[in-house]
Amino acid sequence: MTVHFIGAGPGAADLITVRGRDIIAAAPVCLYAGALVPEELLDLCPPEARRINTASLALDQIVDEMVSAHRAGLDVARLHSGDPSVFSAMAEQTRRLDAAGVPYDVTPGVPAFAAAAASLKQELTVPAVGQTVVLTRIAAQATPMPPGEDLASLGRARATMVLHLAVQRIDEVVAELVPNYGADCPVAIVAYASRQDEVILRGTLASIATQVQAAGIRRTAVIIVGRVLDPTGFRESHLYAAERVRG
Repeated sequence: MTVHFIGAGPGAADLITVRGRDIIAAAPVCLYAGALVPEELLDLCPPEARRINTASLALDQIVDEMVSAHRAGLDVARLHSGDPSVFSAMAEQTRRLDAAGVPYDVTPGVPAFAAAAASLKQELTVPAVGQTVVLTRIAAQATPMPPGEDLASLGRARATMVLHLAVQRIDEVVAELVPNYGADCPVAIVAYASRQDEVILRGTLASIATQVQAAGIRRTAVIIVGRVLDPTGFRESHLYAAERVRG
């Protein structure tokens, strides 16, 4: 039997792959990440399925549920918000499953930053403006960041930066980024991306903290910083250029 790690998407229930939907509909055991996973996805579970909210469980308890299901010959749908490849804590679970000899696979999902960009109607890679996207977070109230991955260091390239798990420390984020990006650098914040209660804020590094505080945003938000958010006079991509040789 197999544990299926599934990216459940950023919030909207219909932003899930067909593969993920079908696995959920067939799995007799479903572990899901609490309020981060839309309830409508749980309605896909078979009526008799065991549904386990992992929000209040420690890592060992979560893995014990998977191992027990495997020993009982039951497939497991393990739902993570967004995409499992980014800030999902999947690696520590799969390490334990490897040690226990439990097979697993991974079904990708729509990451929060992609949903945020869609809500903003923005491309995050604009020709001659920004071609690199840095996905990161800050260390406050979380696992420490590795050496050299602080915002000041990452910001030296002035690449488009996407921050998760950081909106509650927006003043710190601004202070770290202004020296490299400039106070006039465009910023967008999308809270609850793709959900009915989605909130979008646009501003600059100089103004965004005041907006965040006024809106009362404290969690479940993506911060995007970079000139690609307000590109002007940028060159068009070579991809569709008339002079490009095709054939």
